[in-house]
Amino acid sequence: MDMQYLAKNGLVLLGCGKMGSAMLQGWLNDGLPPQSVYVQDPFPSDWVTSTGVHINATLPATPAIVLIAVKPQMMADALPILQQMGNGKTLFLSVAAGISIANYQDILGAQTPIIRAMPNTPAAIGQGITAIIGNSHSTTAHLDLADQLLSAVGQVVRLESESQMDAVTGVSGSGPAYVFHMIECLAQAGEAQGLAPELAMTLAKATVAGSGALAMAASESPSQLRINVTSPNGTTQAGLEVLMQQTTGLPKVITDTVAAATNRSKELANG
Repeated sequence: MDMQYLAKNGLVLLGCGKMGSAMLQGWLNDGLPPQSVYVQDPFPSDWVTSTGVHINATLPATPAIVLIAVKPQMMADALPILQQMGNGKTLFLSVAAGISIANYQDILGAQTPIIRAMPNTPAAIGQGITAIIGNSHSTTAHLDLADQLLSAVGQVVRLESESQMDAVTGVSGSGPAYVFHMIECLAQAGEAQGLAPELAMTLAKATVAGSGALAMAASESPSQLRINVTSPNGTTQAGLEVLMQQTTGLPKVITDTVAAATNRSKELANG
């Protein structure tokens, strides 16, 4: 089950906003023929229109895959047209937040192969990370296909159970916003020490982006990289003594932040 299989049987993309467009661009760059893609979106962008994919056209009866990338609140309107494809060979892959596999099975049928995925916003530049989990009707070949498709926008990891998805949401799904706020705070702190706002923001963005890239590229762990920067009794140690306070510093703040996001994900899933 590969790109040739997709090209022959067709891929339906339900919703083509930022996430859908990022994935579509990755697939087309990887050689998926535009004529094998069927985009269903009420307001397709000029870029999507220019790609040569089918837009709001009659769908194939049994496409290889339907990728659901609409906002959760639009799901009720979008899915009924796809119900006839349920309980068959078509794989449904959802990147819509907060909608469980059980919800999809209720709508599409209990025999439907379904994979749920949680990407994050750096997918827009091909630097995302996506966690996936399938139901009992999704085969290894289905998971491999989902992995291949989602790899167009970054790394893919496989979960052991759907119950882990709430924690993934709390860490990587919501996590980019935490990092963006870290950049804001670092820049504001630089201003407080006398830097011009534009300079402080330039330093903060480059520091966070560069450190993340180094953490990804280095063979050492983040802990070791931190130690490497920290000279005894130097400036970094002075800063870390504040940041690493167990009760008032970053460990407590981040633990509480991820717990709050995870708990909210659970609440939303339970309606």
